[in-house]
Amino acid sequence: MRLVVGVSGGSGIPYALSILRALHTLGTESHLIVSSGAKRVMNLEGGPQLSDLSELAHTVYDDRDLGAAVASGSYRTAGMLVVPCSAGTLAKIAHGLADNLLSRAAHVTLKERRPLVLVAREDPLPRPMLQNMLLAHDAGASLMSASPGFYHAPESVDELLHFVTARVLDQFGLDVPGFRRWGE
Repeated sequence: MRLVVGVSGGSGIPYALSILRALHTLGTESHLIVSSGAKRVMNLEGGPQLSDLSELAHTVYDDRDLGAAVASGSYRTAGMLVVPCSAGTLAKIAHGLADNLLSRAAHVTLKERRPLVLVAREDPLPRPMLQNMLLAHDAGASLMSASPGFYHAPESVDELLHFVTARVLDQFGLDVPGFRRWGE
């Protein structure tokens, strides 16, 4: 299985790291696109850095490279996820603007009717963002919030990240080891 992982400039880069770790553990081929906004957030938040994400990915693309493999519908993938998905990236995807590789790959994913999961991380949600979520949904994307559950009695931040990771990867039919489901 080959998945495209987009990381945009919303706060919450640790979610992306958690997902890349899970994909690596599962042996899933991940194709990473990190926006310039995400790189800025990494530096500001002092959390995971580009090298932390890159070492877990099969292939890393420059977000300016609109000629990359993932910019074409003929390059087969099982879908794409964007985590975190900033309000700006959501707007681009919702309106079909493909001015960088991340938004182009998302556009291609929708055009090819492959799963696209957008993990929003901003609160509160202003009306334009809600409208963009609805447009993205109507275009075929699934929208998720980076909002962990607590029924599994988490004892660490990593367990909270793991919960969101497992729920996101559920959208692609991937089972993350160690995820306790409701009623299990």
